[in-house]
Amino acid sequence: MTDPDVRPRSAPPPPEPERPESVTTVVVAAVANLGIAAAKAVAGLLSGSSAMLSEAAHSVADTVTEVMLLTALRRSERPPDEDHPLGYGPERYIWALLAAVATFVGGAVFSVYDGIHTLTHGEEPGDPLLSYIVLGVAFVLEALSLRTGLRQVRAEAAGLGVPAKHYLRFTPDTAVKAVVMEDSAALAGLLLAAAGLLGTQLTGSAVPDGIASVLIGLLLVYVAWVLGRSNAGLLIGRPLPRPLRDAVREEILTVPHIVAVLELTTLVQGPREVLVAAKVDFRDASSARQVEWACEEAEQQLRERFPAVRRVYLDPTPGIAAERDASAPDGSPEPGAR
Repeated sequence: MTDPDVRPRSAPPPPEPERPESVTTVVVAAVANLGIAAAKAVAGLLSGSSAMLSEAAHSVADTVTEVMLLTALRRSERPPDEDHPLGYGPERYIWALLAAVATFVGGAVFSVYDGIHTLTHGEEPGDPLLSYIVLGVAFVLEALSLRTGLRQVRAEAAGLGVPAKHYLRFTPDTAVKAVVMEDSAALAGLLLAAAGLLGTQLTGSAVPDGIASVLIGLLLVYVAWVLGRSNAGLLIGRPLPRPLRDAVREEILTVPHIVAVLELTTLVQGPREVLVAAKVDFRDASSARQVEWACEEAEQQLRERFPAVRRVYLDPTPGIAAERDASAPDGSPEPGAR
């Protein structure tokens, strides 16, 4: 029979639905890249430009990336169940990691190969007029897509009170990070392709076009590496940044009956899904009921101050035992110590 004087612990709330800004950012980028890829492919075939074909592969890889990111956003929204009690948040990072691989294989490898082939075998340059027109239109569309992503980054960074550059580097929202990085790389790639076309047009040699293709491939390698490393780190398990960890510790210490936080573990499970676990020392005079209420109060305070905190696990641990363990000669607990 449940004790009516003890308030039951509230169940963890389900993960928040994905913000529409993230979905909109990815959809805008996907639609833009799909149309751009087709136009670049036609222009590349008609002009015989290796750089244009590399840019077409770049846009195809970006489109595949956005489709995977949309899949990641949808699948990670599923609520916890019996088989996955902590939810499906980390699944987004699996799909985002696959998207980074797609960028590498679909864009970088093809671009480098096609550029080297052009440098070693040469190609007969065609009329570059259509390619210039496609590059100009693509630049405008990519710039609009990038503006959508940057607008979201600035808004979310302002909400957290951090610089946009810092937010983009450390954000666990890898969807918007991927879109911003890929659109930035796309704009740089378009400039490289235009430079290659102009160099080939002025010299009559395919070498500038081949060099531009190789540089586009290397640019995609860098983007794939940065995104892959970011998603791998989140899959392995990344804590909150140190200032936020310190703030979490301070918030726990404001709860009555809690005198020390002996060990604090935080784990980012999604852009707005963080787990907090801590070994906490309570006042020796606190009753079992007071300890239970203090745990409940700490959980509520953390969720109110940090909306991304979805799960809180506190382990009552005697601080004197921790000090005794630390002072033991061999580092092992003394007899009779917990």
